[in-house]
Amino acid sequence: MHAGGWDPRARLADQDVDGVSAEVLYPTVGMMLCNHADFDYKKACFDAYNEWIAEYSAACPERLIGVGQTAMRSVDEGIEDLRRIKALGLRGVMMPGNPAVADYDDPMYGPFYEAAIDLGLPLSFHILTSQQDTFKARGPKLNAFLSIIRGCQDIIGLFILGGVFERHPRLKLVCVEADAGWVPHYMYRMDHAWERHRYWLPAGTLSRAPSEYFREHVYTTFQDDWVAFQVTGLCNVHRLMWANDFPHSDSTWPHSQAVLAKQAGHLSEGERDLILHDNVAELYGLERP
Repeated sequence: MHAGGWDPRARLADQDVDGVSAEVLYPTVGMMLCNHADFDYKKACFDAYNEWIAEYSAACPERLIGVGQTAMRSVDEGIEDLRRIKALGLRGVMMPGNPAVADYDDPMYGPFYEAAIDLGLPLSFHILTSQQDTFKARGPKLNAFLSIIRGCQDIIGLFILGGVFERHPRLKLVCVEADAGWVPHYMYRMDHAWERHRYWLPAGTLSRAPSEYFREHVYTTFQDDWVAFQVTGLCNVHRLMWANDFPHSDSTWPHSQAVLAKQAGHLSEGERDLILHDNVAELYGLERP
C-alpha cells in the first residue's frame, strides 16, 4: 500500500515523481462499496468518506481535488448529498451503478440532475460499481478483466437512449477508468441501432443521433490506452481526459511520462494539452498549470 493513499503529503511527493501537477481523486474502497446490498450501510460509509476526502484534499486543494459519493437511496436525499458535497469543497459526485429504486433514466431523477447542474457537480460512474460488471465471466479469471468496462457502457447507453440528456441538456457525465479506445465504435453502434431498430426496440425521445449526445455530454478517462490516442479524430477530443490510476495495479505511475511520450507523441501540442490537463481543468473549474 502506498502511503499516498492516506497521507496527502506523501501523495504530493508521488505526483512530483510522476510529473503530475494535480489530480481528481476517486474512491478505492468506496468504489467497491457501491455494490453493497445494504443501502443504509452504504450511506453511512459514503458520508464518512466525504468528510475524510474533504479533509485529505484540504491539505493542498489546488493539487488534490476530491470527489464525493452518494448512495442514492432517494432523490431528495441525493440532492441533500449534493449540497453537502458542494459545501465540503468537493468538485464532483461519484454515483453507484445501481440506485435504490428506479433506474437512472426514470424522469423522477429530474430534480437531482438539475441540482447537480446548478451546483456544478459532474456525475461520475466508475468501473466495478454496477452489479453487472463484477468479476464474473466465462473461462479463466483474466477473461473477466476484459468485461469490466461494460457496466459504464450500459450506463452511458441508459442516459443517452433513455433521453436523460435530451431532458437535461446541461448535464455532464464522466465515465471513469473504463478506457476510451472503444468510444468511436460504440457511438457508431448506437447510431446504427437508433436508425435501424428504434421502432421495434423503443427508446426515449431523441431529437438527435445518439452519438451527438455522447460527444457533448460524456467525458471518458483512461490511462494505458494506446488506441484512445490513435482515434482522437473519431471522438470529441474536448471530452477525453488522461489519468494515471495511481495507486492501483493498472497505474502508469511512476512511468507516466514515458508512457505518454510513446502513446501521445504523434498528437499536436494542442491535442495533448486538451487531453492531459485543459479538459479536466474546464470540467472541474480548476486553474490550468
